[in-house]
Amino acid sequence: MDNISALSGPRGEFRINLQAYFDRVSYRGATEPTLETLAALVAAHVRRIPFENLDPLTGVPVVDLSAAALTAKLVTRARGGYCYEHNNLMFEVLDELGFAPQRLAARVVWMTPEGLDGPPRPQTHQALAVTIPGSDQRYLVDVGFGGQTPTAPIPLVPDAVQQTSHEPFRLREHGAEYVLETMIGQRWRPLYVLAMQPRPLIDMQVGSWYVSTYPESNFVVGLSAALVTDDARWNLRGRNLAVHAGGGTERVRFSDAAQVCAALSERFGIDLTGLGDIEATVAAVLDT
Repeated sequence: MDNISALSGPRGEFRINLQAYFDRVSYRGATEPTLETLAALVAAHVRRIPFENLDPLTGVPVVDLSAAALTAKLVTRARGGYCYEHNNLMFEVLDELGFAPQRLAARVVWMTPEGLDGPPRPQTHQALAVTIPGSDQRYLVDVGFGGQTPTAPIPLVPDAVQQTSHEPFRLREHGAEYVLETMIGQRWRPLYVLAMQPRPLIDMQVGSWYVSTYPESNFVVGLSAALVTDDARWNLRGRNLAVHAGGGTERVRFSDAAQVCAALSERFGIDLTGLGDIEATVAAVLDT
């Protein structure tokens, strides 16, 4: 863990380049720290920076969550990332704009057989609690939950339904924590159990190191990518692409790794340079 600890230096070593970030997500709106600005930034981010796990898949641990490292990868190099990268980049942006973001940890129950009824799962997801200056109201912001990423801030108020450009979301009390739910069809489904105690960056670094190196981690043994458009969600798992739009789903099954890599580059906008023989790496996990 010494390498992880060495990365947790004092804040202020690197100030994020807001204009470079705005260019990356094609944002030209207001910058005052208001709810309207927050909602617009979330919408822009999820439409431009894809969710992807190509670093863990190619054996590169994701440990450096500094503003400099995240800017270099997600902004300058036109890559994507997973929750720890997306939400720490958003943390830096919101902090620089004058919002009051806090890091939160969550236990993912989405797509698990037991859901909320199973044994406790590890806290391997990061989200943000964001306070608007001059207001006591806090919002859940999560721009890194892959195929079900909320496309708008969610009020941190129990049972308040937030309609987004895609599905409705809500937070429900779950003991001393909250569970985030989304409506699929006519049924509320749990995504993750959110602890409300703010966490320091070092906790996120440890979580990211774990999920990007643990031999059985989904991010190590399988390929995932996701992106939101104005009216659809594009979700890639291995060779299978699902495009969810208008209450229906279009499914595409790619025949080989070359087609998958073309989709990563052309559909998801991911720069695949510098990843070695990425086609061979993808070929090895097409059916996982």
